Amino acid sequence: MLKQQIRRIWLRTRWSWEGLAHVWHTEHSLKQWIIAYAISVLVALLLPITAGETALLLMGGVLVFAFECLNTAIERTVDHISMERHPLAKQAKDTASAAVALSAVALALAWVVILVGLAL
Repeated sequence: MLKQQIRRIWLRTRWSWEGLAHVWHTEHSLKQWIIAYAISVLVALLLPITAGETALLLMGGVLVFAFECLNTAIERTVDHISMERHPLAKQAKDTASAAVALSAVALALAWVVILVGLAL
């Protein structure tokens, strides 16, 4: 039973990495987010902020990646069903894109609050 559980964990991990690799190879926006994240991590580590604030900023960047992956999944699913233009397909894709944008806005707001707190 333990061997079976380990195999399941291994397969899920492998599939997750395959999904991330697919997004990396096909979505230029993920690479842009990663560059922004790398800069963000450096700045967060250099600023005199608390461990909790640093964790919040680092986690927020990872959540943007997660939403980008979900956006890609929704785009692929819609395209698999039909490449034909349809208002509902556009709405699904646009809504998934909005989720990415909102996660980035949430992270930007965290940065603003933390930076304002430093300035006070």
